[in-house]
Amino acid sequence: MSHTSASHSHDHGRYEIRVKGHLEPRWSVWFDGMTLTTEADGTTCIHGAVVDQSALHGLLQKLRDVGLPLISVIHTEDDQPDEATSHTTTSDTNTSQP
Repeated sequence: MSHTSASHSHDHGRYEIRVKGHLEPRWSVWFDGMTLTTEADGTTCIHGAVVDQSALHGLLQKLRDVGLPLISVIHTEDDQPDEATSHTTTSDTNTSQP
């Protein structure tokens, strides 16, 4: 019996998935409660905790079904806050400068 070199430490964690196009925040329910952040460059960042690789593949299949082109999938450290939360979201209405 052979063992793969992949570690089980990547079976769960936080992910940042970037797609081309905009999804409204209401879609977060469909993406297992992950946070959706739309960017000025016409992309959406879907970020949050994923329980295992099977759940990650399920999320990617949902993106395929919606028809949005995948740009990137990044595994982030479990103890890091979502970096994407600092970006503009569709619910942000105040754009005044300090």
